[in-house]
Amino acid sequence: MTRKILIVTGDAGDSYQTLYARHRFLEAGWEPVVAAPARRRLHLVIHDREPGWDTYVERVGHTIEADMAITAVNARDFALVLIVGGRAPEYLRNDASLVSLVREFASHQRVICAIGHGVQVLAAADLLKGRTVTGHPNVCLDVERDGGTYVQKASVRDGRMVTAQSWESHPELYREIFALLNEPARV
Repeated sequence: MTRKILIVTGDAGDSYQTLYARHRFLEAGWEPVVAAPARRRLHLVIHDREPGWDTYVERVGHTIEADMAITAVNARDFALVLIVGGRAPEYLRNDASLVSLVREFASHQRVICAIGHGVQVLAAADLLKGRTVTGHPNVCLDVERDGGTYVQKASVRDGRMVTAQSWESHPELYREIFALLNEPARV
């Protein structure tokens, strides 16, 4: 089985979710590859809570180089795809090549993961019907419109799909991810 992990993001992707994923997979001996609409330096953001605000605030985060463009990715080369949150999924869900790629991961029985707003890409790919998932509370409507069930939990595993609410869910998310990656390969 391949040891490659695909991390999908774009400008305004969540800084902490992206960098933590890259480092966590490296630490565990996997080969993380960052894919975005184009191979270039990406500008990530940090979402935070401020007293008196009804929503989160967005601050400039770190940058990261995209290793490859989404159009150059072959799902068969990767064991898992992780779609990180932030504001990037809001526009990435309209990228036909990404939607097609995520469906390809599903057709090859690869592990599919999303954090926060990343669930919007799974909804755009019509992968949530009959599934139970979590994510940022604002994706609840996207999940239900695609025929899924939204639950308010840190992380949810449904078959070979794992979703999480935010970077605060990293412990629960990565426990599920590594449990799946350590299961015997499916043909």
